[in-house]
Amino acid sequence: MKLTIIGAGAMGSLLAFYLSARAEVWLLDSWQTQVDAINARGITCERDGHAETRPARATADPAAIGGCDAALVLVKAHQTPWAADMIRRSAAAATPGPHEYTGAAAPPLHFVVTLQNGLGNREVLAAALGEGRVGQGVTALGATLLGPGRVRHAGQGLTVFGAHPNRAAAEALATLFAACGLPSEVGDNLEALVWGKLVVNAGINALTALLRVPNGALAEVPQARALLEAAVREAAGVAAARGVRLPYDDPLAHTLAVVRATAANRSSMLQDVLRGSPTEVETINGAVAREGERLGVPTPVNRTLAELVRALEACASLEPWHSEA
Repeated sequence: MKLTIIGAGAMGSLLAFYLSARAEVWLLDSWQTQVDAINARGITCERDGHAETRPARATADPAAIGGCDAALVLVKAHQTPWAADMIRRSAAAATPGPHEYTGAAAPPLHFVVTLQNGLGNREVLAAALGEGRVGQGVTALGATLLGPGRVRHAGQGLTVFGAHPNRAAAEALATLFAACGLPSEVGDNLEALVWGKLVVNAGINALTALLRVPNGALAEVPQARALLEAAVREAAGVAAARGVRLPYDDPLAHTLAVVRATAANRSSMLQDVLRGSPTEVETINGAVAREGERLGVPTPVNRTLAELVRALEACASLEPWHSEA
């Protein structure tokens, strides 16, 4: 399988490290420092105190990749339109010729899966690339970017690919993940999968970003845990009002299990805040608040968390404040 991963951040780098063992994997990103580091030294993955380096291919030019079997989208929500454009340009550059592994003619890109956080990303991709070419997945893997070409595998977890709109392609991806040591399966209830992860992210991401702590602190600090519980209850209530049956029986217990399984991980939103990058709060806590308002479900905690993260982002551009002696 020839696979393109759009986004060479923490999760994209982690997946490229593992999947390159069984597939031809390309990373596509505009971050040239990361691209150069990966091409020069490969990707080094740290896990449980051990480090391993594997060669990898990265580029900022979609034409260098050409056609492929599938693409995984792992950029931030605000970069989703860019990802769609990169996929179009990569497919347009495909030329007939022998495939490196199968010897068959190089295939055009025919299946795209978003593994991004939050709501709305699949819809953006489907509008640009075609409803029948875009699927959705969710992953409970944890990854922390340590620097150019270096990533920490901070938490193992299941990746689920939605069966719609191409079960065969979803099953091929799930098989590849499993063969590379990443637990994976195919699920039929796409909305349940998306909301199942959204509820977890609503409880974890904004709090870790605001408090600047790894995931595990949310289970250990009583005040933080109380806020997590409130955010999760609200998000689960909105899901119930939508008629969504979450893929687990107890949202709070499940979220706390994720927190403990990824205790050392810095959430993607915390990593964004520490880098001074835009966050995905609008597609997580902001999305919960908006949907709650539409359905008449109060979401004061999610609304406040979203507003606090917005304020944090806005203040990041101000001059540092220094006390006078």
